[in-house]
Amino acid sequence: MRAPAHRHVDEVFDALADPTRRRVVETLARGGTVTASGLAAQLPITRQAVAKHLSALRGADLVSAQRIGRETHYELRPQPLDEAASWIQMVSAEWDERLEALRRSLEKPRTRAR
Repeated sequence: MRAPAHRHVDEVFDALADPTRRRVVETLARGGTVTASGLAAQLPITRQAVAKHLSALRGADLVSAQRIGRETHYELRPQPLDEAASWIQMVSAEWDERLEALRRSLEKPRTRAR
């Protein structure tokens, strides 16, 4: 079972595990809103495949959708990416501390047992 504090970060990593979804995020990161048809025109996949990937990204709260007339416009929500980046920085800092402690321990002068 996933820890509640990291559940949202887990969803972000799950969503970004797919290379096509990462391309969708990169495309959306260029700014503005876009429709599934507009994304399909920019990517080598069908509109239906784009809609499926957008649904997964919405599930991770990485994309917001707004209905305008007959079309749904999608926009990147960067906040979950910021949360994932913060988690990565936290883990990285913990490893930096562990590696520094190991370095210090290896640099200590060794005493010989007699």
